[in-house]
Amino acid sequence: MAVTGNSAAVFLDKDGTLVENVPYNVNPDRIRLAPGAVEALRTMAAAGYRLFVVSNQSGVARGLFREAALAAVQARLKGLLEQHGLTLSGFYYCPHHPQGKVTDYATECTCRKPQPGLLLTAAGQHGIDLESSWLVGDILDDVEAGRRAGCATILLDNGHETEWRMNPQRRPHHTVADLPSAARIIVEGRR
Repeated sequence: MAVTGNSAAVFLDKDGTLVENVPYNVNPDRIRLAPGAVEALRTMAAAGYRLFVVSNQSGVARGLFREAALAAVQARLKGLLEQHGLTLSGFYYCPHHPQGKVTDYATECTCRKPQPGLLLTAAGQHGIDLESSWLVGDILDDVEAGRRAGCATILLDNGHETEWRMNPQRRPHHTVADLPSAARIIVEGRR
């Protein structure tokens, strides 16, 4: 199913979904696209979906790295995708954590997933129709953020979710093993 216009998006969690999971990594040299990511992103982009990253980056609040370090992460992702003819429409992150050590970032917020703030901000800035959009992530906080924003959701069941606290907002529309499988569901329009 092709998307008409530029009104629909796929929001991708970064670590463990779009890129290999290296906890608290901001070293661009260690960022690698997940297996099958290029194929999946090409499939979604060809169907008319705009691609966005939405990522919790609590390492800032925890004092593990400065927020400015995320600019190099964004540049690396943009460069990796451009090498394959792909465009990243936006990179949104939450630097907060309520138990953080850095005072300015140690706060409850509306952008930290499972809250939908990152998706709502991206949608507002880019004219995205959230009801026509998807969220793909590797933990149930991702799924909940997507559902709260009004998106269809896909959980990559790759072993990163460890708590499995379920409620209706944390129940994914689909569960798959990898990103190419998620892309197939998205382009088939199986909401």
